[in-house]
Amino acid sequence: MIEDSGKRGNTMAERRQLFAEMRAQDLDRIRLSTYRTACKLRFVQKKCNLHLVDIWNVIEALRENALNNLDPNIELSVARLEAVLSTIFYQLNKRMPTTHQIHVEQSISLLLNFLLAAFDPEGHGKISVFAVKMALATLCGGKIMDKLRYIFSMISDSSGVMVYGRYDQFLREVLKLPTAVFEGPSFGYTEQSARSCFSQQKKVTLNGFLDTLMSDPPPQCLVWLPLLHRLANVENVFHPVECSYCHSESMMGFRYRCQQCHNYQLCQDCFWRGHAGGSHSNQHQMKEYTSWKSPAKKLTNALSKSLSCASSREPLHPMFPDQPEKPLNLAHIVPPRPVTSMNDTLFSHSVPSSGSPFITRSMLESSNRLDEEHRLIARYAARLAAESTSSPAQQRSAPDISFTIDANKQQRQLIAELENKNREILQEIQRLRLEHEQASQPTPEKAQQNPTLLAELRLLRQRKDELEQRMSALQESRRELMVQLEGLMKLLKEEELKQGVSYVPYCRS
Repeated sequence: MIEDSGKRGNTMAERRQLFAEMRAQDLDRIRLSTYRTACKLRFVQKKCNLHLVDIWNVIEALRENALNNLDPNIELSVARLEAVLSTIFYQLNKRMPTTHQIHVEQSISLLLNFLLAAFDPEGHGKISVFAVKMALATLCGGKIMDKLRYIFSMISDSSGVMVYGRYDQFLREVLKLPTAVFEGPSFGYTEQSARSCFSQQKKVTLNGFLDTLMSDPPPQCLVWLPLLHRLANVENVFHPVECSYCHSESMMGFRYRCQQCHNYQLCQDCFWRGHAGGSHSNQHQMKEYTSWKSPAKKLTNALSKSLSCASSREPLHPMFPDQPEKPLNLAHIVPPRPVTSMNDTLFSHSVPSSGSPFITRSMLESSNRLDEEHRLIARYAARLAAESTSSPAQQRSAPDISFTIDANKQQRQLIAELENKNREILQEIQRLRLEHEQASQPTPEKAQQNPTLLAELRLLRQRKDELEQRMSALQESRRELMVQLEGLMKLLKEEELKQGVSYVPYCRS
């Protein structure tokens, strides 16, 4: 009982600390509730380091903790929720460079307490699986289209049509986020919220769902969601324009231009707080800018638009098929043997064994584990190439598959070489650091007598950063190769369907 009361006391203290830091940002002075809500959720997102995690990382963590196949209405305990968050942030730290590591325990604690404050205000210690998925999908970083596609997969049926009851449940859960940052009066849940979004549509497919939520303006109850993503995209945008109110020489973030006053422009802080000067009034219509274009570039764009016959307006999103694609059954291609995944490798190397009851696998050699996924891809591609030789129609894609296999092999070799070089550089840096510490201990003058050692250490650190960047580029190219491999797999599937051969689908997670 004493331990439980102590934990509850620490939890309340951490919640108060998070909200106190948010109040210190003076965000309540923003006069428009949409911007105020988006800024507050953006503060929570960055404070918990969720802006460094995308929806694919969230899906991966949910699958590692066996939440992808659970009933959405099942309630999770605080300990299991903490395990999910631990997976997310320890995996994140593994992906980040050594110079940009985050404080994992602090991020887990802050996000856990915020989720409990939003979805368990009465302190029962239980949160539903659906609420956890919707909260993480909303607050994580990445593209809004990918996040909305994942949300639609949770609220649609097997035929790809949105279920209104699930959408209403989604609104109930996601609108608890603005309520948690004290914006409930503006964006709280009402029974008319779901009807106001899709009042004139009978069947809502993925394209209709994306059109509605990514439109301008979006539904009133979710107007803060696309603004949250625009806010993240313009944080580092520079405008070489003077603010007409505070007279700062440049602006960062959004820029607002009055449509009535000549050359009257405001920075985002002045516009959000309702500052106005001269003949300008807050009732005037303002246009929001997310980038800066020079007058010469504006003239060039205007001429190109006037001379162009086709419309330059791009769609909000690509068109997706109305019927969801059924995944292939890979049981006959990849042998069903237990394979340690890359995610388990990263997690087992990141989380210490002491004090972590949800880690059961022993730590093996890292080089063997890093090659497991590549061997699976190569074996899968080889099996596809072998099966493609069975019919003349499928032989056309065999060169593409062999090219993909060769490219994957080259990528694996380069990644292995870079990992070996990185390991050697880390050992060399450690050796040089120890030598430098030993040389600098006796007198301060002795450390200045060996500048070559310091230069060599800096050079090694620079080489290490370059290798990490190159490894990231190779991982991205490997991901593109996997996408190409999936395209070839679809071609083979179409050829087999034409010949009367069908694959047995498995259930979608």
